[in-house]
Amino acid sequence: MKPLDEQQAAARSWFEHLRDRICAAFEGIEREAGSDAGFVYTPWDRVDPSGEAGGGGVRGVMKGKVFEKVGVNVSTVGGTFEGEFAKSIHGAGDDPRFFATGISLVAHMANPHVPAVHMNTRFLCTTKRWFGGGADLNPPIPYDADTADFHATMQAACDAHDPAHYPRFKQWADDYFYIPHRQVHRGVGGIFYDHLSDDWARDFAFTRDVGEAFLRIYPALVRRRMGQAFDDADRARQLEWRGRYAEFNLVYDRGTLFGLKTGGNIDAILMSLPPLATWS
Repeated sequence: MKPLDEQQAAARSWFEHLRDRICAAFEGIEREAGSDAGFVYTPWDRVDPSGEAGGGGVRGVMKGKVFEKVGVNVSTVGGTFEGEFAKSIHGAGDDPRFFATGISLVAHMANPHVPAVHMNTRFLCTTKRWFGGGADLNPPIPYDADTADFHATMQAACDAHDPAHYPRFKQWADDYFYIPHRQVHRGVGGIFYDHLSDDWARDFAFTRDVGEAFLRIYPALVRRRMGQAFDDADRARQLEWRGRYAEFNLVYDRGTLFGLKTGGNIDAILMSLPPLATWS
């Protein structure tokens, strides 16, 4: 992979820094619950179809008392898209060379009252350069207060940059995180954006603020619900909802497809799948 330029290096450094802070926060919650669980980090390397080194990443997974399974991955990869896939990527139709760096997080929780969550932010380079990502909440048992607080935090991050961001990116999330064959949304939404390329410094600042917003709100929601009592019916509801989550990620998720099409680490790509799920 070619040496990183200044923008690429800055984005990679931020995603790794955010990973470290999120993982420390999640491990702190485990300590509060009397658990000594910690993240296990597994580095991986990618070989480009050309045979050249194609970057890689680090897969981080923790299985604890509060977080039944949480994965926080960072990757920085580059090379050439193969075949027709290049035409589906912004700016790669005429030139299949690419670079991508980002963080991807999915948390599946032990207590059904604690919402599962997904967060991803990324920086991609083809013949164009852009940021994308977002965060969405996936509660098996929704609570209006949790939904409102999550959305309010994401809206505040958006409004600090452009008042038009939140309504646009909220609708984008509602449209994207939808399971057509079930005719249900994957969760209670959040924000989703892509191809943000108006001004690099401003777009990078916004992407950082999305990460900061997630780090503020999600641990607070976990602490709010993690001690709440639940029964077998609650657990059954959680496992069935996880089945819907798995269906979306395997059938529709663009990040899953991107990872598979670019020779990413399979365990890191499928980190988003829950440890247990049911279909009834």
